[in-house]
Amino acid sequence: MARITKGILGGFSGKVGTIVGANWRGQDIIRSTPKPNSRPPSEKQLLQQTKFKLVIDFLKPVKNIQRKYFGTGSGSKSRVNMAVSYTINEAIQMTGDIPELMYNKVLITKGDLAGFQNAAATPQAGNIIRLNWENNSQQGNADATDKANAVCYCEELGTFEIFESITERSMLTADITLPAYHAGKEIQLWIFLNNAKETLACNSAYLGNLTLI
Repeated sequence: MARITKGILGGFSGKVGTIVGANWRGQDIIRSTPKPNSRPPSEKQLLQQTKFKLVIDFLKPVKNIQRKYFGTGSGSKSRVNMAVSYTINEAIQMTGDIPELMYNKVLITKGDLAGFQNAAATPQAGNIIRLNWENNSQQGNADATDKANAVCYCEELGTFEIFESITERSMLTADITLPAYHAGKEIQLWIFLNNAKETLACNSAYLGNLTLI
């Protein structure tokens, strides 16, 4: 069944007989139904599929953040799709034949808000990570009330811990506490700021690979 989107003379989406209607880059198009392809995928295609699955699986837990705070969201690509494309193109390296994520290249958020200044993270006893940064509340479009957030990923466990609105930019420090089962584990850490209206964020900052105490 097809759906007409702009009246009887407009574009449509879906399948009608042997044609398919869709919107591509803002243009209404129709194309014939693709024929089944019995040809096995090439090595290049298999590698791209592997990269795509790696990135999709990794980013899935932060999808709600990226839906709000990755890029402008204009045009035909969603913010989530832009995050996937960026990560595949900029944050993957090959180790032999195996694609691997470069965590220092990963962006959790991407935007025009002024970011942290000289941020640092230090593990504390009790699975605590202490965050510190310098005051830049008067820089560009920064504001003292911007909200600080932290995203932690444990590769060994394959899990994320997300801490949203933990404090404001002007506070210059914050502690986050991970669950007890993270004791002694290595944690990848990113932080980012968003404005109080939740309409704008900065590029996330990667603070490194930390071992919890």
